[in-house]
Amino acid sequence: MSSTRSTVTHPINHAVDRSRHALREARDLQPTYLSLAEKEAALRDLAALESEAAALRLRVTAAAGDLAEDTACRDVAAWQASRLNADLRRARADQRLAHSLDADHPAVAEALAGGRANLDQARVVVEALDALPDWIEQDTRRQAELNLVRLCARHSPSELRHLGRAILDHVAPEVAEAAGARRLQDEEASAWKRSRLTLRRDGDGTTRISGLIPDSAASRLRTYLEAFTSPRGKPGDPTNEALRVPHSRRLAHAFVQLLERTDPSRLPEQAGDATTVIVTMTLEQLRSDLATATLLDLPTPEVEGRPLPNLSAGEARRLACAAKIVPAVLGNRSEVLDLGRADRLFRPAQRKALRLRDRHCRAEGCTVPATWCDAHHRQPWSQGGRTDLADGVLLCPWHHHRVHDPDYEVEELPGRVWRVRKRR
Repeated sequence: MSSTRSTVTHPINHAVDRSRHALREARDLQPTYLSLAEKEAALRDLAALESEAAALRLRVTAAAGDLAEDTACRDVAAWQASRLNADLRRARADQRLAHSLDADHPAVAEALAGGRANLDQARVVVEALDALPDWIEQDTRRQAELNLVRLCARHSPSELRHLGRAILDHVAPEVAEAAGARRLQDEEASAWKRSRLTLRRDGDGTTRISGLIPDSAASRLRTYLEAFTSPRGKPGDPTNEALRVPHSRRLAHAFVQLLERTDPSRLPEQAGDATTVIVTMTLEQLRSDLATATLLDLPTPEVEGRPLPNLSAGEARRLACAAKIVPAVLGNRSEVLDLGRADRLFRPAQRKALRLRDRHCRAEGCTVPATWCDAHHRQPWSQGGRTDLADGVLLCPWHHHRVHDPDYEVEELPGRVWRVRKRR
């Protein structure tokens, strides 16, 4: 990563530059010849140095909102992901922690900056403090924070997580029982806010599903799945093959059946188009038994670092009988055909083609999936622009607004990438 010494004058930049210079001096030194005491001291000091550097990075992160605005990024985390190749989820977590330390947890911030707590410990302590009920008084919160910071000296993050859950028993035992009862009520009330669902392709033809949903919704899902898993025949019949299949596998098969029996016409629309699945293959491939098709799903390959999933021609034919499948017919060079150009607004068929071609928002560094993007005219329709694929580009709502904002300027880079920056 290059330095910007010629343009920086702030003491923070000079301090960082001096620190990097000092580390470079030790880069080629051989640690093998350190004594045991020197190795122990070096490891302790380096751990403290990492914490102090992390604290400074988080302080700068909390104050860098104007940098994100200047570069048309959603936030500092998005800037770090696009400019520093950082993991977006990790950067978002660091951004939340930065603002939390800056605004609400000075003792944790001081411990991190002084090397008395590491970054993982700081995360756990902040999570424990943020989980305290809203009605807990501020003095009690401060006492809990100070106690957890002191515990960082002799407890790991996992141990701190357990201690954080019971911190009220130590700092305010008179309210701990009532807090426990209210916590249950708060958990039920916030179940929807804490719900999540992730789908990650493993690259071997399967996708790993991980989620957290309210207990009531989970009970409904289990009831639906059990309806599909009920084996035919008598439960005691040893010839009943369904009983020999592990129950977890039967649940997975039932989940697939539940999805395939869902009526797509009753699902909500996305970006002006009914929910669809797009399969790219030629007519010859569809007819052949020894051929593959490409499934264009929601996650973008750029985010996951994996190619788009494939399925056999037979599976594509089977899905065409049970699900809403849109075949994308490709030309000799696999180009997407133009599907319409008469109207001012892009038609559903054109949106499908744009989704197939662009895959995600084309703004520099943005990976918002195509199904969440708007179809934008490269040349405004009111100025003679044409509603066709060549003049269309997918932009997420955030960048679509920036493109139409006169305070921002747009530069189209090679590869259909749009650079959006605030005007100087």
